[in-house]
Amino acid sequence: MRRSRPMAVLAAVALLAVLPAPPVRAAAAPVDLDALFVGAHPDDEAFSLSTLGQWNEDHRVRTGVVTVTRGEGGGNAVGPEEGPALGLLREAEERTAVAKAGVREVFNLDDVDFYYTVSAPLTDQVWGGDTLEKVVRVVRQTRPEVLLTMDPAPTPGNHGNHQQAARLAVEAFYAAADPKAFPEQLTREGLRPFAPARLLLGGGRGTSQTGPDCASTFRPANPAQNVYGVWGGRASRSAGRTWAAVERDAQRSYASQGWAVFPDVPADPAQLGCDFFTQVDSRVPFPEPGSAAASAPTAILDGALTRASGSVPTGTLLSLRTSAFDVRPGTAFTVTVGATAPPREALGRSSVALRLPAGWLVSGSGGLGRLAAGRGGSATFTVTPPQDAAAGRVRVAATLTTEHGRGYTDRQVEVSPAVRGGQQWLPQVAQYEKWTSEVGVPQLRGLVTPVLTLPSGGSRQVGVVVTNVSDSPRSGTVRIALPDGFTADRVEAPYRDLAAGAATTVPFTVTNSDPSLKTSNQGGDYAYTITVDGAVTGRPALELVPAASIPQAAAAPHVDGAEGDGEYAGPAVDVSRLWEGTACSSAADCSGTAKLAWHDDTLYALVQVKDDVLGTRLAASDCKRHWRTDSVELALDPRGTSENTSTTFKAAVLPVTAEGPACALRDADNHQGPATGMRVASKVTDGGYAVEVAIPMEILPGAVDPAHLGLNILVYDSDTQDKTGQTRIGWSTWGGVQGDPYRWGVATLPGYRPPADRPTTPPEAVIPSTALSSLDSPQSLEQAARLGLPLAGGPAAKPSESGRVVSATGGQGGVKVTLHANAGGEAHLFVRDASGTAGSRVVPVPGRGSTTVTVPLTRALAADPVVVAGWRAPGGGTAASQVRVR
Repeated sequence: MRRSRPMAVLAAVALLAVLPAPPVRAAAAPVDLDALFVGAHPDDEAFSLSTLGQWNEDHRVRTGVVTVTRGEGGGNAVGPEEGPALGLLREAEERTAVAKAGVREVFNLDDVDFYYTVSAPLTDQVWGGDTLEKVVRVVRQTRPEVLLTMDPAPTPGNHGNHQQAARLAVEAFYAAADPKAFPEQLTREGLRPFAPARLLLGGGRGTSQTGPDCASTFRPANPAQNVYGVWGGRASRSAGRTWAAVERDAQRSYASQGWAVFPDVPADPAQLGCDFFTQVDSRVPFPEPGSAAASAPTAILDGALTRASGSVPTGTLLSLRTSAFDVRPGTAFTVTVGATAPPREALGRSSVALRLPAGWLVSGSGGLGRLAAGRGGSATFTVTPPQDAAAGRVRVAATLTTEHGRGYTDRQVEVSPAVRGGQQWLPQVAQYEKWTSEVGVPQLRGLVTPVLTLPSGGSRQVGVVVTNVSDSPRSGTVRIALPDGFTADRVEAPYRDLAAGAATTVPFTVTNSDPSLKTSNQGGDYAYTITVDGAVTGRPALELVPAASIPQAAAAPHVDGAEGDGEYAGPAVDVSRLWEGTACSSAADCSGTAKLAWHDDTLYALVQVKDDVLGTRLAASDCKRHWRTDSVELALDPRGTSENTSTTFKAAVLPVTAEGPACALRDADNHQGPATGMRVASKVTDGGYAVEVAIPMEILPGAVDPAHLGLNILVYDSDTQDKTGQTRIGWSTWGGVQGDPYRWGVATLPGYRPPADRPTTPPEAVIPSTALSSLDSPQSLEQAARLGLPLAGGPAAKPSESGRVVSATGGQGGVKVTLHANAGGEAHLFVRDASGTAGSRVVPVPGRGSTTVTVPLTRALAADPVVVAGWRAPGGGTAASQVRVR
C-alpha cells in the first residue's frame, strides 16, 4: 500500500560533521498494559471512556488504544485540513479525549482512512495484508490482559472499518498467543507469544434499565451471551462529576467531527445507563451470569486483573471446549474443561462440575487432583441433549472448586435439527459467516438477521439454503410462510439425498403482490418463517425498497434548476423520509421531492427541497464532505448488484457556496473527486432550493441495466453555521444507507438501451491511498521514544541500521541537532515545547556516523523545549528518540 510523503519540506542538509558513532542501543523491553482497545478511527473508543476512566481511577488499570487509521477520510468541522493534515489534527483530538479517562498510550497503525463504507471486505482490500501483523505486534509488545474492540458483524449501518478493526482484534486474541503466527516477531524482534485473558466487544444486543441497576437488569437478545455493564452514573473522585459527564467532555474533544456541540448528559444519575461489553472468549474464570460480581464495575476485570470475593487466585486459567458447536437433540457430544494454577500459587485439590439446561444428561468425572503452582489438569464429559431439546443457543457451563476459591466459565452451543434451513445471506453477511468459521468463533455467527431486498411491486428469487448437520444423507421438504402482501411461485419444495455435512439451495420466486405496503425504515421489514421437515429453522425478513419508473423525455431538459413544461413527465418521488439524525420539525424545516427523466444517453433529475434555514456556505475550494451542510446526493448502481459503493456512482450537490454558485463532487464511489462530466444547476428561494443535474450515463461505472438500476436520492440538512449536519432524509431510507447499495431503491428505464459496446464490468475503483505516517506525527514520536517502541505497529529498526538524536542546542532562529546513526536512513525531527511544535525538518542521513543539522524555528521557543526524532531505517524498521534542548 502506498504511504504518505513526509509532511515537512525536505530541506538541504548541512552536514557539519560526519564522525564515527557508537552503536545505537536496541529498543527497551515491551510496555506492560492491562487493557487494550482496538478501533478503526480516532473517536471509536469515545463511548467506552466512562468505563476506562473508572478502571483507571479505582484499580490503576493502564489502558492503551490501537487506532488503525487517523480518520483522514472523515469530515472537518473546524478547518480546511484534509488528508494527512486532518489525520494529525484528529490524532491530537484523540489523545486529548482519552487522557480524560487516564489513557495515555495511543498506537496509530498508519493505515489509510477512506470514505464511509459498510463493507469489511473492501476495508481489508484497502488496508492491505499487513494490518493483522501490526495488531499482533502491538499486543505482544504491550501484553494486555483484557482486549476490547468493536462489533465485527455487518449489522445494518455498521461501518466496514469498524467491522474490520474488530475482526483484526478477534484474530489477534488468538494469533498473539500462537508461536506459529508471525514467527519472525519472536525470532528476529525478540518478542514473546502472549495470550490476553479476556476478549470483549463494545455494546450488547438486548435491553436494560437506566440507573445503578443497568448492569443487573440487562436482558440479552441471546440468553446464552455474557454481557457486562459498567454504569456511567458513578462519580469520579478526581473530577467531582459522574463518569458519564467526564466521558461527554472527552467526546467534545472531537471538534473536527462536529462533536463539540454534544449536549450535556442528564444530571440525574438515575437517568444514566451503562457501557455494555459482550464477551467473546476467556482463558480465565469470570463472574457467573446473574451473580453480584457479574454486575459489578470490575466484572470484566475479574479473573484477569482483579479477584472477586471467594474466587480463585488471579492468574488461574480455566477453559471449556466442546467437540461441536452445532449439537442435535439425542446426540452426544464431549465437553473438556481445563484448569491451571497460577505460576506461583497452588490451587490444591480441585474439581470441575458441569451446569447444563434441565433435562440434559452428563457423564464423566470432574476430578482434577491436586494442582500445584503452574500445574494444570483437565476433565472430559459426555453430554447428551434430550430428544425434545428446543432449538437455539444454550450455555454449557462449568464451575471449578479448589482449596483456594471457586471459578466459573461457559461456552455457547446451538441446538439444531438434523437439517436446518435459512434464507440466503447477502454477500457481506456470507463473508462474515465464513470468517467466524475460519477463525473459530462460531459464537459470533448469526448476529445479523438474514434479509433480502425486494422492490415494491416487484419479484425476486429467494434461496433457502438447506444444510444437513447430521451424520447420514437426508431428504425432506422446505416450506415458506410469507406475510400478507407477498406471494410465491410455490410455498413448498423438496430436497433430496442431501449428504451429511452438505448444503443445497432451494429456490423460490417471491413477489410483492401489494405495492401499497410500506417500504424502507417506515415499516419495510417483513418477517416470514422457514420450516424444514416441519421444524421452524429460520425467521428471516424481506425488506421492501421503493421502486420508480423513469420516463423518456421528449427533449432534453434544460439544466437550470427549474422545471420547464414537459421536461419531467413522470410523477414526483418523495425524498422526505428520515434515515439518520434529528427528525424534521415540519415540512418547511426539511422535506423534498424529486423528478427524473432520461433522454438519449443522459439521466436527468430535479430535486426540490424545502429548507427554512440554510447551513454553512462552504467555499467552492472546500466542495467535499457534503454531509457538513445542505446538500443533495444522487446514488446510482448501474446493474443494481453492487456489494459496496466502490462499483457505484455517487455525486453530491451543494446548492450554494461562499462564492454563490452550486458545486458538485463525487464521494465514496468508483472515482473520488470532482463530478467531471456532470452538469449542475441550482436555484435558492425563500424557504428552500432546487437542484437539477444531468448525468451522462457513459460516466457511470458500467452499462445501466434498464430493468434494474439501483437508485437513491438523499438530502442532507444543516441548520447551523458550524459545519455540522442535523438531519438526513431521502427516498430509500435505512441507517447507513449511503454506503449500502443493496438497500437503495430500484428504477426502470422503459425504452432505454445502453450502447452495445459499453462494458458491464466496473473499472478499478479510485480510492484515497494516502495516510499520515507516524514519522510525521510528533505526538506519536514522543510516545514511541518514551516507551522505547517502534512506530505504527511495525518492526523496530535493526541495531545495525538504527539512528537516534543525541544532543540539541538552541540558537538564533534554529536548533542545532546532532544525530548518531549506524547506517544511512532518514530522520524526522521536531522541535517541541509546552506550546506545541516550533520547527520541523526531514533529514536524509547518508551513512554511519554523526550528522549535525539545524532545524529552523517558526517561532520563539516556549518552556521545556525538546527535540523528538523519528528514524526510518533502510530495511524499513523505525525508532524514536528524544533529547532536551540546551
